[in-house]
Amino acid sequence: MVPSISSLLALPALAFFSLSASAFPHPRTASSPATLKLAVRINSYGIKNIAAADRARIQARQAGGSSSISAINNVMTYTADIGVGSPPTYYTVLVDTGSSNTWIGTNKAYEKTATSHDTGATFSVGYGDGSSVSGEEYTDTVTLNSDLVIDNQSIGVASQSSGMGSLEGLIGLGPVDLTQGTVSNTYEVATVTDNLYKQRTISSEVLGVFFAPASSDDTSGELTFGGYDASKITGDVSYVPITTTSPASEYWGIDQSIRYGSMPILDETAGIVDTGTTLIYIASDAFHKYQSATGATLNENVGLLQISSAQYEKLSSLYFTIGGVTYELTPNGQIWPRSLNTAVGGDANSIYLVIADTGSLSGSGLDFTNGYCFLERFYSVFDTTHSRVGFATTGYTDATSN
Repeated sequence: MVPSISSLLALPALAFFSLSASAFPHPRTASSPATLKLAVRINSYGIKNIAAADRARIQARQAGGSSSISAINNVMTYTADIGVGSPPTYYTVLVDTGSSNTWIGTNKAYEKTATSHDTGATFSVGYGDGSSVSGEEYTDTVTLNSDLVIDNQSIGVASQSSGMGSLEGLIGLGPVDLTQGTVSNTYEVATVTDNLYKQRTISSEVLGVFFAPASSDDTSGELTFGGYDASKITGDVSYVPITTTSPASEYWGIDQSIRYGSMPILDETAGIVDTGTTLIYIASDAFHKYQSATGATLNENVGLLQISSAQYEKLSSLYFTIGGVTYELTPNGQIWPRSLNTAVGGDANSIYLVIADTGSLSGSGLDFTNGYCFLERFYSVFDTTHSRVGFATTGYTDATSN
């Protein structure tokens, strides 16, 4: 693994924190999928140029291979309340598919109980946006809800951190490879999803993710462990294998092509799907084609493309072809929620686009990132068992709430 620019990664060694079902005092029978509710947090106090912050994470990925990239400084972040210990102490943690370590201890102290075990190891993770966290590695009982309880989950307990704001912790839902080199005397550590599956709490290592547009009446989201929530989708889930192209293959990477209306702007290439990125990023050559076709101009203060009301009326749909299936991102899905314009330093009555520039030409091995603004329109399924990612339409796919 090549660390990110700001990583302070511990030396990889020999062990692997992974416990089989037989290692637990109460072996479980795998159950049906269980859902964890999420809350959206609008960071109106945060960085105004969201494109620059997202781009820093993308470029760290392009340069560094499998490195953790956090969503800490995004304008919109999703959090969950998880319990640690027995009886549990609850922490409000960031939910992130772009990293895989789970840790707590910033802004709220770790409360040790009878289930707490100090492994003697240390952990250290640096993120592409300049934030970092380090401390001791423990195993403990982690409670996501009454149906999702994990024994002996490896967690970091922070003693030093930088750039974490009011965050109390993070739950990492990315591939296990992203934990390599982050914990001393350990090659990699099993993720929360890994252990839910190994302890037979869920029958398949699958994570379903549902977001609602931040401008809608329903500002919550949900994670479904062990499958997906069929009540949230309006069509079948279509899957595509994880790409073989590096560095996208180190994350939840897929191959896709994009056209604007009838005009191709990005030939099939590799990129990633990430809940921890706000916007939709495409390679510079594709971005310039999109900008020219829409007639948009770059607002330097906000960092987003801006169009007039007349240009919005003429805006065509974007079509993402993934695994032979085409997903339509409507004109309304391409604009930043106008109710949040001032949160990013913009004018309340202006129209900004959520398509942004990766800062590098196509062919980098990571030519796009389908972030939150894509995922709020399409249900996503992250399937570790079969090394694939799935998508389905939802009731918000054609929404006009922005």
